[in-house]
Amino acid sequence: MSIQYETGETGLRAVLKDYQEHALRIIWASKEPLNSRQVWQKVNEKLHPETISRASIINFLDAVRESGVLKGEEVTGKGGHHWMYTPAMNEAEYKQYIAKTLVEHLLKYFPEETKQALHSIK
Repeated sequence: MSIQYETGETGLRAVLKDYQEHALRIIWASKEPLNSRQVWQKVNEKLHPETISRASIINFLDAVRESGVLKGEEVTGKGGHHWMYTPAMNEAEYKQYIAKTLVEHLLKYFPEETKQALHSIK
């Protein structure tokens, strides 16, 4: 999953859409694994009266699972196979992952400028 950083936003909204932040917070707060339907329902409760499609939730959950932010266990149930999601990273670890990924990318493509900028920060 690529990270896009919006400098006009703050906190997790700088890298996540509102429904994505809600989805992660719902999973972080849950004591039990959740499937995409459960996450989708809870996100739509938070967004009310707005809504987000279940496909958007499924695509986001799969992307963050593949990037290691969430863990997923594929189970067979009513209607076939589905994923049960749990956190692989807590919020602080996720923020560190974002910072590390962005800095590594900057160092790869703008090495000298990034080192100079980092040294100038007090």
